Amino acid sequence: MTQESNITPITNVKRADALDALRGLAILAMVLSGTIRYKILPAWMYHAQEPPPTHAFNAQIAGLTWVDVVFPLFLFAMGAAIPLALSRRLAQGWSNYRIILYILKRGLMLAAFAIILQHLRPFTINKNPTPETWYLAMLGFGLLFLIFGNWAILGKWRKYGVWLNIAGFIATIAIISQLQYGGKGFLLERSDPILMVLANMAVFGSLAWLFTRSNLLLRLGLLGCLIALQSSATIDGWVKDLWTASSVPILGYNLSFGWIFQFYYLKYLFIVIPGTIIGELILKWLQKSNQSGEISANQQVLAARNTQRLLLIILSMLMICLVLLVGLQGRWVWQTTLVSAAICGASWLLFSQTENDIDSLLKQFYQWGVYWLFLGLFFEPFQGGIHKDPSTYSYYFITSAIAIFLLITFTILIDVFGQKKWLQLLIDNGQNPMIAYVAFANLLWPILQLTGMEDWIIANTTTPVMGVVKGIATTLPIALFTSLCTRLKLFWKT
Repeated sequence: MTQESNITPITNVKRADALDALRGLAILAMVLSGTIRYKILPAWMYHAQEPPPTHAFNAQIAGLTWVDVVFPLFLFAMGAAIPLALSRRLAQGWSNYRIILYILKRGLMLAAFAIILQHLRPFTINKNPTPETWYLAMLGFGLLFLIFGNWAILGKWRKYGVWLNIAGFIATIAIISQLQYGGKGFLLERSDPILMVLANMAVFGSLAWLFTRSNLLLRLGLLGCLIALQSSATIDGWVKDLWTASSVPILGYNLSFGWIFQFYYLKYLFIVIPGTIIGELILKWLQKSNQSGEISANQQVLAARNTQRLLLIILSMLMICLVLLVGLQGRWVWQTTLVSAAICGASWLLFSQTENDIDSLLKQFYQWGVYWLFLGLFFEPFQGGIHKDPSTYSYYFITSAIAIFLLITFTILIDVFGQKKWLQLLIDNGQNPMIAYVAFANLLWPILQLTGMEDWIIANTTTPVMGVVKGIATTLPIALFTSLCTRLKLFWKT
């Protein structure tokens, strides 16, 4: 952990497949968590604060399940991708001003995506969906393809793809303007909350990295300021007023900005900023890979010499994740801390030897993972234990650590053992996550409803095992469809 973070960007850097796999795991786990049967599964199969059978939200329940980890994994992957994306533009000679405009454009695109998507969700259109509702939802999926598709599949005609984007946008506005949502028409405030958070993090996470890319301590200092703001926001005063503000008075008019920005969204920088630190490490390693033709050979040698050690690293990383999920959900907090410390201490020996660049990369990943883990565990008793909502410091830091441990696992499997083909489905979904995010509610679910298959599925998935099978059987076609789109270069530009 050094103070200076000197990045020398280059233009042609290969993709970070392990990071794509982590993002793919996050988005498919998100789909799975929304498609498993409700009410009949154990509490650890749902959000910790929405236990079965009623799934009523209870803010007093502390704990952590795999479902609670899904969104932080995606946020962390977004943060790690920021140095990779922006460094390419810096290498191409872009000025800070131009990069800021690019960042704002991306944020606005994600915000527009969040608003449009929510207006096309079947249960937003009609709380009691009719066949027409399901057809509209499917039409919405096609319109989103038109609006956000990059149309590389068109080859030399790709430049005309912008007209498809414009046509899709016009058609979408025309349809949405005719719909009534519980007696109300189009509203800017009606948006997908997850995507709106992502839009804000795309902007503020990118700006944080852009202006602190040469000073890691300054970036970590931002987290200290956020801790001060969030802690003070619990007490009446100007900080609380600022933290909860959603409008500003201008010339006697109360201008609302809550539809696109809330100050409390900034709390997710506690996950995104740790992601940017890992992203810088990945970037430096990829740069060295580009500059040396011996990297692949070195990786093969590393895998051959240290197979047992690397497998033990994978096992220890997965064990830590499992211990955290079981222990924190079961509220065995001090026991979880002790067991985690024991595993981390034993694992430290596995990272002590650094024969080449990828060994060094894994060691740095691990050091940061251990740091965020114990920072989160030490915060665990504070704020009533770990919570997703309202999210706590322990939640941010422990989930960041889990993301790093999973990234270590994927890096070894893909970049050392060369097993990319076995994880290609995750990688493809990680490169095209928004299609996977939208495909269930606006494509697969309408098909199941219109064909009558949904009723049959519900009737035959009444046991816990079948409830999980339902989720897997629903998630797999979405994963395969998204993978096909990725291979056809049908990406959504968000």
